[in-house]
Amino acid sequence: MPTSRRVFLQRAIWTTFGYWVGGTSLFAATSKSEHVYTVRKGDTLSGIARREGVSVAALKTRNRLRGDLIRVGQKLVVPSAASSDLISGVAAATARINVDASRWIYTVVHHSAIEDGNAAIYGAAHERRGMEHGLAYHFVIGNGRDSGDGEIEIGPRWTKQLRGGHVRSTKVNDTGIGICMVGNMENHPPTAQQHAALFGLIDYLRAGRVSTRNKVTVHKWVDLNHTLCPGRHAPYRELERRYGAKARA
Repeated sequence: MPTSRRVFLQRAIWTTFGYWVGGTSLFAATSKSEHVYTVRKGDTLSGIARREGVSVAALKTRNRLRGDLIRVGQKLVVPSAASSDLISGVAAATARINVDASRWIYTVVHHSAIEDGNAAIYGAAHERRGMEHGLAYHFVIGNGRDSGDGEIEIGPRWTKQLRGGHVRSTKVNDTGIGICMVGNMENHPPTAQQHAALFGLIDYLRAGRVSTRNKVTVHKWVDLNHTLCPGRHAPYRELERRYGAKARA
């Protein structure tokens, strides 16, 4: 993040107090909170979900299953119970809106580059900068300071299906979902809860809520030579493994 933007957001945090409401598995388990389960005779999707402490929807989303049919010997990635819980609010809110899935061909990961803040604070800062529609991102993932650790806050750009304002590229803003993790990932990785929320959210969105052409990327790969966002400790390798994320959008 450019110094001017970082300083501006820091000042916004100090001065802002108002809040607004604003087949087989295709993947391997990629974090310690996930594991692979091999389907056995007599198994059902609901039975596996119940034993593992996750929802059927989370199992289907993580493994890109279109229905409940599974077969003996099939490998299923079981997501963490935490990631399942963290996206429940997003799922409930999304069920109430008409998502234009064909529009969203990018998912862009960011960090705030500062340790404090939440969707309300960043939204107020963006409004003061004259940014149309306020909060630049569609989702903000808290770090436990000004919102819950791993809490996914939903911005009006998602509930109203509006273009983003989170990168320099007009094309990516028009067609890209912005997800911002609170914290400076130049200095440290996301918290375990933020990590679970990030990948749970991306998996949820890619299970029919975004275009089949959706590309997962990060801010610095979109706006080359303009930013370090989302920082050197962001989970690049996991983004590459799970979604084929790469350095050019």
